[in-house]
Amino acid sequence: MPRVAVEHSLSDISSMLRQNGYDVVELGNWQQMVDAVVITGQDVNVLGDQSKSITGAPVINASGMSAQEVFHEVHKRLSPTHHQ
Repeated sequence: MPRVAVEHSLSDISSMLRQNGYDVVELGNWQQMVDAVVITGQDVNVLGDQSKSITGAPVINASGMSAQEVFHEVHKRLSPTHHQ
């Protein structure tokens, strides 16, 4: 099951991801490896410049996106097949 770290304020996105089979952890829980990271964009530097090297995972900026749009973006980036 893919694990996604989600910023605390994005509870609607966390719920949607959980309902669709993703393991969701709160952003900052670096004891666990994650497959993707979702942030609000209000504090884009929350991960600093190290985000790619720390997680090796795509960082998705949820600013201006609905929960459905974020879910689609996570699914697209983590799916083994190419989506458009």
